[in-house]
Amino acid sequence: MEDDSLDVRQQPESVAAVLKVFAILQALGEKGDIGISELSIRLAMPKATVYRFLQTMITLGFVRQGEDSERYSLDIKMFELGAKALAQPDLVDVSKHAMQRIADLTGETVHLGTLIDSEIIYVHKIDSKHMLGMYSRIGRRAPLHCTAIGKVLLAWEHPERRDRILEGVTFTRYRDKTITNREDYLQELERTRQQGFSEDREEFDDHIRCLGIPIFDRLGQPIAGMSVSFPTFRFDIQQTPRYVEMLQTASREVSARLGCQRYPLDAQSAN
Repeated sequence: MEDDSLDVRQQPESVAAVLKVFAILQALGEKGDIGISELSIRLAMPKATVYRFLQTMITLGFVRQGEDSERYSLDIKMFELGAKALAQPDLVDVSKHAMQRIADLTGETVHLGTLIDSEIIYVHKIDSKHMLGMYSRIGRRAPLHCTAIGKVLLAWEHPERRDRILEGVTFTRYRDKTITNREDYLQELERTRQQGFSEDREEFDDHIRCLGIPIFDRLGQPIAGMSVSFPTFRFDIQQTPRYVEMLQTASREVSARLGCQRYPLDAQSAN
């Protein structure tokens, strides 16, 4: 690695720290596993500095230390992060057509969202054809506990990871119908799994009803959620099965294009 890529003497302290972190990660990625002394020489950093950063990255799950050794390597969380970075453009690209089809059939707003920290983030949106629809924008974050996308992302999540994610959730009351505690939310997630789709019953925005469905990756894990949102005066509850069928068709199509060979909701309905 060239020395000038690590010349942070003229940088603010916070920027310099970020550059050092990424230099360490890049070195670990290039070498596979490496000791502190070698890292220190390679990056021209004091051993104490390298050690401090490594311990922080171990705590965060991005680096691991070999058993009974002083050698370090990247941990699985870095792979997960890289996989998400690769999958994100494909996810949006392969979802656009299915989302547009739902928007054309219903006339309503359709969202695509993924997990970020303990929230969701909207990564794509098709606007309602009506003047009055749901306000949102791509890149906007929203809570997990009171959105249809948040519910499907956690309902099919592995229990251990779901518990870790929920540790960061604050059950803020946004509306009268918002779920405000973990016990009730876990019951809602179980209900979501049993019926095969999620509902937001005016829990986040007044006068907005949403239906959601998970999208699965090649490992059968929920990678995203897709939802359709209705102003309550345009939502016909009798049409719910039809809306859910649209969402499931879209989800099955997108999941297959992401490599999912055994669609979990089909297996669930067969049991």
